[in-house]
Amino acid sequence: MDQLPASVDHDILAHRSIAAIATIRETFGCTIHQALDAYAQRYEELRRDRPGDFRPS
Repeated sequence: MDQLPASVDHDILAHRSIAAIATIRETFGCTIHQALDAYAQRYEELRRDRPGDFRPS
């Protein structure tokens, strides 16, 4: 996956997983499995690089 829309990061940080995955699918026209893989990869990157940006659930 190339460049994800900024809204994906916002949704991940706000714990809106379904919205983030839906945006990934709409943007790239990929399968749910590919979108889940992209989501998981981006989630891990954000947790590593911006841990303080995650809101408490």
